[in-house]
Amino acid sequence: MNEEIIWTKTILKVYRYLERISGAIDRLVLRCGLGSGSFNSQMFYQNNVLSISQKIINLSERKVTLINLKVLTETILKKLKAEDAKILIEKYVDGRKYKDICLRNQISLRTIYRRLDASENAFARLLVAKGYSGQKLSQMLENENWILSVYNQLKEKNDDFDLSSSFLDRAVSM
Repeated sequence: MNEEIIWTKTILKVYRYLERISGAIDRLVLRCGLGSGSFNSQMFYQNNVLSISQKIINLSERKVTLINLKVLTETILKKLKAEDAKILIEKYVDGRKYKDICLRNQISLRTIYRRLDASENAFARLLVAKGYSGQKLSQMLENENWILSVYNQLKEKNDDFDLSSSFLDRAVSM
């Protein structure tokens, strides 16, 4: 499978969680900042200004990356034909099964497969046209192990895995 297609599926699959993870990062930054006021000799090393500042900077950079990914996804979806974007959203963002998409759109299963394939290819072409090759996405998301995990699952052709809440909890702490 083409690397950009795998990235397309990955981005669309994680899209609905980007805002939730960003919110969790905000809470971590707040907790980190509020926790810096407590001081005792055992916690001095962990609570010094430099380490707290670095932790907040790292969390903020993660959030910026996730927001950029969300904006990129929305920009590309807006550039696609409406019916292509709709099918991608139903399949990857909403997690609907093929038969459900067929019923909702009153089209055959074969047509769904063809349109989904064409939509994925169009999304991937737009990713590359915007300068986001597979290599660039790998570099951009190198610190987001949860997204890389989704990418690896899809690369192994495991399309039907779910992102559990425990998986997402670990994603915040990565």
